[in-house]
Amino acid sequence: MPSPFPGMDPYLESLDWFPDLHDSLITFVKGTLQQRLPEFYYAQSSQRVWLEYSQRYVEPDLEVVRSGQEARRRGSGGIAVAQPLPAEPLVVSVETIEHGPFEESFVEIRRRKGKDVRLVASIEILSLSNKSPGNPGREKYLSKQREIVQSQSHLVEIDLLRGGIHTTAVSREVAVAKAGPFDYHVSIHRFDRPKDFFVYPISLQNRLPVIPIPLLPGDPDTTLDLQAVLDQAYDFGPYLKEVAYGEDPIIPPLTAEQAEWAAVRLKQRL
Repeated sequence: MPSPFPGMDPYLESLDWFPDLHDSLITFVKGTLQQRLPEFYYAQSSQRVWLEYSQRYVEPDLEVVRSGQEARRRGSGGIAVAQPLPAEPLVVSVETIEHGPFEESFVEIRRRKGKDVRLVASIEILSLSNKSPGNPGREKYLSKQREIVQSQSHLVEIDLLRGGIHTTAVSREVAVAKAGPFDYHVSIHRFDRPKDFFVYPISLQNRLPVIPIPLLPGDPDTTLDLQAVLDQAYDFGPYLKEVAYGEDPIIPPLTAEQAEWAAVRLKQRL
């Protein structure tokens, strides 16, 4: 049974569910493309790996810091003469804690002829870490993004998250000026048209689009039905059984108009 929403399910954008959905989408994108790609082309999944670090305060049993002048004065005889002393520091001991490794998957389209293997396109489904400032996963993503945009490979970025900061390679200001406001979007950068970004704006109320997946010049694009992929991921996931629709919070929250629409939609479908 598909999600009660016609397109992206906003309940699944939360930290509780999106990481699982992300991995499922990668699996079904790869499988769907595998069946559609022409001879010599194939899809495979790859991973980015990173570590995260935090610091924890370590409280010592007892530590007293005294200036050298004070120690010498206490140990000498005669009349003590007051001398200005340097300020004494507070000693704060911390230890660095390593978290991870964290892995994030993406799909690559490659073409192989004999021993010649070429990366044709990289397909990214943006994650929560990609859109979080200061997250090492975001820095890894942006580094990969710059590398692909400057290469002889296509970049397909699928953003199904309303929250976080704009991350796809196309400028959000330019995209909104051209397309108007949108909730989700797809950005495609073709290496054979380096100055252009092909943007597919998506609203919460609408079905996800069928998008082209560019191949090498001379070969026609293949297509990817994002809604069909999302429906597969939903059907094979735990969401209908685990998500308490109408009770669990939607993160990030919907606008008042969207919330009213979602309530009507759930009443009709559940």
